[in-house]
Amino acid sequence: MEHLLYKNLSKQQISGIRKFTNMLVDYPDAINLTIGQPDFPTPNHVKESAKQAIDHNHTSYTANAGLLELRNAISKFYEEKYNLLYNPQDEIVVTHGASGAITAVLRTILDEGTEVIVPAPAYPGYVPIIEIFGGVPVYVDTISTDFVLTAELIEKHLTEKTRAIMLCSPANPVGTIIEGDELEKIAKLLKDKEIFVISDEIYSELIFDKTHQSIASYEGMRDKTIVVNGVSKSHSMTGWRIGFTLAPAYISKEITKVIAYFLSCESSISQYAAIEALSVGKDDPIEMRDEYKARRDFVYKRLVDMNIDVVKPQGAFYIFPSIKRTNMKSFDFCVDLLKEQGVATVPGSAFSDYGEGYIRISFAKSMKDLEEAMNRLEKYMEKFK
Repeated sequence: MEHLLYKNLSKQQISGIRKFTNMLVDYPDAINLTIGQPDFPTPNHVKESAKQAIDHNHTSYTANAGLLELRNAISKFYEEKYNLLYNPQDEIVVTHGASGAITAVLRTILDEGTEVIVPAPAYPGYVPIIEIFGGVPVYVDTISTDFVLTAELIEKHLTEKTRAIMLCSPANPVGTIIEGDELEKIAKLLKDKEIFVISDEIYSELIFDKTHQSIASYEGMRDKTIVVNGVSKSHSMTGWRIGFTLAPAYISKEITKVIAYFLSCESSISQYAAIEALSVGKDDPIEMRDEYKARRDFVYKRLVDMNIDVVKPQGAFYIFPSIKRTNMKSFDFCVDLLKEQGVATVPGSAFSDYGEGYIRISFAKSMKDLEEAMNRLEKYMEKFK
């Protein structure tokens, strides 16, 4: 009866990241640089707040859009950090992590055959969801612009079927950001068009040398932008599964319906922990960000010293060096590096065909491990001189 299964779902494959990381069970001593999550523990005061929530029996259903207290905390956080105002009553929805937010948003705005512009190399969680909901992903190759989506690139890919544009800044897997002058150009291009912008800002607190700017803050963009964020990366809370959307009431109302019928609501315990994170712990990300920056600087310098072409990331905890001079496919390169030197990285092909010829290295790892991993990579690269 396999033919009766939903065709848009059955044609999807396991992500390239998972395909590769599943191999790591055979290499338990490898230095694992595939990790897409912080290597810091959740702050103690956040964990304590969750324990208190349990002790106080805050263990029942919440509102479909999330606890109002949490939505208030999200609203205040965005106002203080990014000077954006959203009404916690009807413009903020709590979701199952940022991935759940993206899923809910795409379910809300897509019709069969509508197009979503996706910058590539692309986080592999975008395109399958677009396709499952009947949308058509339109990849935009950003290699020529050092992995930054520009207004010029967007304009070349606009059609009458374009329903949304996916922005991710800082971006996974490349760590680049879209700076203010480019955001202004994008806003000018889109402000009079009936096209949504999904602004994935999950790494917004992990920008190294600048301050995060949201496309929603530009003239004409707030009414068509859906901001996606959460506490997973900023507060090292990946397993707590709390994300959220910030969008005009007419959009948030529909997103809330998706949450209501698909999930009912998010974990009450996790929501109370997120309140603590975004209020008392609003500056917790600073220490982690500073450590990531030191690691970024170290890994970037080592790669440059190996004569590896690489764009310096400005945020998140990824770097995306080129391996094109090896003439190897990225999957084969990563397998060989793992077998020969015990270093695990992610093939660029996991991030669409536009990622071929690159690998993703996560520096969410101790400096000691990064030093050893770079030593091993340097030794491996000697055979390509």
